[in-house]
Amino acid sequence: MTLTTALSIVGGLVLLALIVQGWLATRRAGPRRAEALPSAPDRVEPGLGTGAPAAGENDAEPGFAAGTHAHAAPLRRPARLDALIDAIVPMTLDAPVTGDFLLSHLPPTRRAGTKPFYVEGLDTETGDWQQPQPGRRYGELQAGVQLASRSGALNEIEYSEFVQKLQAFAEATGAMPDFPDMLEVVARARELDALASPLDAQLTVTLRSNHVAWSVGYIQQTAQRHGFLPGSLPGRLVLPGAEDGAPVMLVLSFDSQAALADDAQMAAVRDCTLTLDVPQTEARLEPFPTWHRLTTVLADEMDATAVDDQGQPVTLHAFDAIGQELQQLYAQLEQLGLPAGSPTTRRLFS
Repeated sequence: MTLTTALSIVGGLVLLALIVQGWLATRRAGPRRAEALPSAPDRVEPGLGTGAPAAGENDAEPGFAAGTHAHAAPLRRPARLDALIDAIVPMTLDAPVTGDFLLSHLPPTRRAGTKPFYVEGLDTETGDWQQPQPGRRYGELQAGVQLASRSGALNEIEYSEFVQKLQAFAEATGAMPDFPDMLEVVARARELDALASPLDAQLTVTLRSNHVAWSVGYIQQTAQRHGFLPGSLPGRLVLPGAEDGAPVMLVLSFDSQAALADDAQMAAVRDCTLTLDVPQTEARLEPFPTWHRLTTVLADEMDATAVDDQGQPVTLHAFDAIGQELQQLYAQLEQLGLPAGSPTTRRLFS
């Protein structure tokens, strides 16, 4: 080999090394990307699972069992009226009517302002109260409007709208409603809201990158390894509840604009939040320990620091203190007849 040839080879190797070094530097400067894995089927985010949407409504997404295939029929659990959180109106009938007849006269939107309302019939065969179903017959009816929610207490305008819609339904079906006094209903609504508001806890911790930003794909891939599924909104991943029809247990969210970027792999994300909606999940399913564990695991895997809403690192002592406070909150909800995760509690804190 001549000297000229040897020098040419060395020069080529040096040039190749410089190209590789430049490529690595560029890659390190960009957001951390997901590893190439087989594509997973799309999932639909579980909803609260406490009530089927009224005809013409799409307020909540249907729930499904953890592990259910995305294309399986969604499980819907109709809400049941509860005198604890609903103002109930008895409605008498001269003769039994069919579910098909009732359904044809229900208002297209069963909301009074921000409050949902429901109509139930007493099934002549089973003796159970249920939302009207095709092919069934009902001897009595009752309706109820929710007294409070996270939007506040039922007010006079909302109650009047409920009365107006229910009166039109009653006239069309031949039912005779017995409406409770407006002032009494509104007073009950304010009392319930005052009792429930201090018990409405949502725990949120922010995971902030220590060094390299993350790509959207990297966040999704890391979270999916721990059971998270794509949510219904951009920048939202959810951990399904442990039981059929249950609401999501945890929500992992990040910048929705990054999730909608043309090249999601290059959209840099530096923080995301992990949220636990406390009243929505039963304490026996250990939602808080799950939230704590996944905060720690994700922070470790993503090279992030868990910080509070003031930007301060969340210590082990802080997690312990939160856990003790939650035990007291669960006990208070039980005392009110609103245990965390019950259908009635899920409706109230929604």
